[in-house]
Amino acid sequence: MSKQLSGKEILVIGLMLFALFLGAGNMIFPPALGQQAGEHVWLATIGFLITGVGLPFLGIVAIALAGSDIRTIGNKVHPMFGVIFPIILYLTIGPFFGIPRTATVAYEIGITPFLSEALINSQLTLLVYSIIFFVITFWLALNPSKLVDRIGKILTPALLIILVMLTIKATLTPLGKFQQSQGDYIEGAFFKGFLEGYLTLDTLGALVFGIVIVSVIKERGVTEKIDIAKVCIKAAIIAAIGLVLVYVSLAFIGASSVSSLGYLDNGGAILSGIAHELFGPLGKIVLALAITFACLTTSVGLVSACGNYLSSVIPRLSYKLLIFILSLFSTAIANFGLSQLISVSIPLLFTIYPIAIVLILLSFIDYAFGIKPIVYQYSLVATAIISVVDGLKAANINIEGINQLFSYIPFFSIGIGWLLPAIVGAVLGMMMSYQRD
Repeated sequence: MSKQLSGKEILVIGLMLFALFLGAGNMIFPPALGQQAGEHVWLATIGFLITGVGLPFLGIVAIALAGSDIRTIGNKVHPMFGVIFPIILYLTIGPFFGIPRTATVAYEIGITPFLSEALINSQLTLLVYSIIFFVITFWLALNPSKLVDRIGKILTPALLIILVMLTIKATLTPLGKFQQSQGDYIEGAFFKGFLEGYLTLDTLGALVFGIVIVSVIKERGVTEKIDIAKVCIKAAIIAAIGLVLVYVSLAFIGASSVSSLGYLDNGGAILSGIAHELFGPLGKIVLALAITFACLTTSVGLVSACGNYLSSVIPRLSYKLLIFILSLFSTAIANFGLSQLISVSIPLLFTIYPIAIVLILLSFIDYAFGIKPIVYQYSLVATAIISVVDGLKAANINIEGINQLFSYIPFFSIGIGWLLPAIVGAVLGMMMSYQRD
């Protein structure tokens, strides 16, 4: 018989999920959004919360309803898709962006505020730091479970306490008034915020973390599929509430910081500057230490997760060799620097994210009504065609004829042109599936 978990047990699972999502890297995007959105910060934040919180929530629920991992959902499209897409996910949240970002965020917040201008501008400084960071990551990833668990139990509450202190202080003694919106936030704050939510990687992460939560629930004696799904949903709600509070607070702090800090290149510099303005040198030191160790914990977790998955896909390569390759590759990518790393990753995310979103939404339709693989295929192919062009546009590779043709598609100009083709593709797929029956 399936066990029923207590409210306290569900709360613990919810907080664990929240900790999985709240990587230190996630903290750098809302302040940057706040600075750029200015007077339109709340409209932009709503868009950000849809992709930064709402879609990850749906991703967790989708995995819970499937009762398995992303490969199972991917297999509903095609067995080859079930192999390739999870690998792309792991590489994206791993060595292509997620893992290197941990080092660059730790460097930006934990090191650069204490360096001279000459050392900040020296590429050698980042190189030395990233080598040390990933040597420690590799060493810890050899046996990560106990250490990461213990550090995580201390650092996640510590980060939250620091954020609460920053928010209260910024509310009681504001750094300044909201400024005029900048760039795309002037006319399209909501949609710009929606696209900025891609950078959290949390929708992609949800498709990986979902199976972790399902496994934890099963270990506690819950065996019925519907009971597992219910606990997962409750835990996801707890995590979502926590993320909303964090993102809203950071966006507010960022929006009020311009008159004191000016416009800075990235959220790491903004967050460090805010801590210094509100609490002086001590605040900057405390934030630097907490973020550095949290980034290290996140790095170890991601390297370990990617290593485990890739070793299951490529059994000939040992876990130890794979995490060495991941650490070495991440060291190289991290040396692009935080701002450059974010800009380089955007085309990849613009390509992958729509596919992940549509896959999640289709899995809900499949759960409720049952759909054939052809529905997935038509919808995802239509989505991929548009998202690849969006990715090329984000990389400043413009194919004039295609861009002009696609400009007639609703929302294409603001980066969400995949929405209508995905719907049309799903409808056509359903019509085809009925004809075949």
